[in-house]
Amino acid sequence: MSETPECFSRRGVSETDGGSKVHAVRQSEVGPRFHGSFTQHPEGRRFHVRFKLNRIPARRQIQAMDSAFIEDRVLFPRVSHIAPGTARRPASVGMKLINPLLSANAPQLQAVVSIATLCPGSPPFSGTEMGKTITIVEAILQVLVADPQARILACVPRNSAADLIASRLRVDRVDRGERKLNFDQLFRFCAASRASKIKSLTIYGHLQKYRVVVSTRVSASFLAGIGMARGHFTHIFIDEAGQATEPEVFASIKTMANSNTNIILSGDPNQLGPIVPSAIARKFGLEKSYLERLMDSEPYDLKKSYGKSVVKLHDAILKFPNQTFCENELPQCAQLSVINAYLDSSYLPSKKFPVVFHAVAGKDDREAWPPSFFNIDEITQIKSYVQWLKSDRTFRTTDKCIGITAPYHAQYVKLRAALRNVADDVKIGSVEEFQGQERKIILISTVRSSKEFVEYDLKHTLGFVANRRRFNVAVTWAQALLIIVGDPQVLSLDPLGRSFLD
Repeated sequence: MSETPECFSRRGVSETDGGSKVHAVRQSEVGPRFHGSFTQHPEGRRFHVRFKLNRIPARRQIQAMDSAFIEDRVLFPRVSHIAPGTARRPASVGMKLINPLLSANAPQLQAVVSIATLCPGSPPFSGTEMGKTITIVEAILQVLVADPQARILACVPRNSAADLIASRLRVDRVDRGERKLNFDQLFRFCAASRASKIKSLTIYGHLQKYRVVVSTRVSASFLAGIGMARGHFTHIFIDEAGQATEPEVFASIKTMANSNTNIILSGDPNQLGPIVPSAIARKFGLEKSYLERLMDSEPYDLKKSYGKSVVKLHDAILKFPNQTFCENELPQCAQLSVINAYLDSSYLPSKKFPVVFHAVAGKDDREAWPPSFFNIDEITQIKSYVQWLKSDRTFRTTDKCIGITAPYHAQYVKLRAALRNVADDVKIGSVEEFQGQERKIILISTVRSSKEFVEYDLKHTLGFVANRRRFNVAVTWAQALLIIVGDPQVLSLDPLGRSFLD
């Protein structure tokens, strides 16, 4: 053991970049992996380890909040900001859709038309539950068609989502005459070191010539940093706005918007909100998203609708979240052939009610790695349902029709292992991973079977008992059949869970 411990700084970079990284996080231990440049040391030698926070995102948000942009029509919209006739426009028969699939979905088509016909300087357009990629892409393309001078900044929560939107916007079917963007019109901003499937879009050049710039929300502030003029963009799109804190959203808006810039927000204020670890920040309301705050204000209660909630559910599945979260304003819009696909099946105790709660009094446990909870009895029951569904020749079900979620990491890791070589293409993941996706069949494992751990969940905002939005998101993914496996005694400790069981 050395007299002077050496220092090792965790910088959040890869080993190839000269730094070291965390290899494993266990229940009570963290395992760092040293960079190859470290020389071999005798066993037992001590090191000081320092974990450093990346301050750049926070600095960008602070910079945005300190900017001079203080327009009430964006920050605190009032009814007087709504120009006559701009709140809602009828769907245009003359609009030629780039993606013809939207013609069958009236609410999404209405959202596209309303965005494309917004007057400059309108209050923010809130397209709740509009966050389908095809809807956002269609709206961006229609804005560009309607206004040859339009320039758009599209901000999304993650790099993977930015890659997806950029790839959908670019020209990839020229032979079919689709009006999409070529490489000279679209700029995808990301770090040069980041591996991307659309690396050819990360070219650098004179940004003012591009009609669309796609970036993550916080990274969008780079535009102001390189001297891009305020008001350069006629439209700023913010995807999944319900999951972002106000400073995250304003990293682009407050640095780039002017009095004519239109703001388009997509997302659902009743679904997953921002992740705010700081109890002090939560106390002062930072976990309330910009989208949620707007939807609680008077202009968005007029039912003249800047956007429209769209959930493709069977009436029975829709009823509870509709009554509990959305004041019965959600329309049932899916095709009957989809939502009625599993009626009269042997899975249903009530043949016309495609919701099943399968009571399991199991045992929630955890291991050193990963340090979260799992429930073997629920895993066994979920596996039985999947096998049953796949073997049924009357109600044919493929892997891609099924989604499985649980509120704890260890549970869906073990679910994946249990279904390996049984149903490899079934989507299994956390509630957050499923955000914005749907499946014909959703199976939910609630995991928790020990009442003594409920306080732990409440303290750390885990599980379904502690987070009503997580519960709402989970139960609204199923189009035709919802199966919940859990312990009713624990779930009923929460008023929301008790209401659902009732």
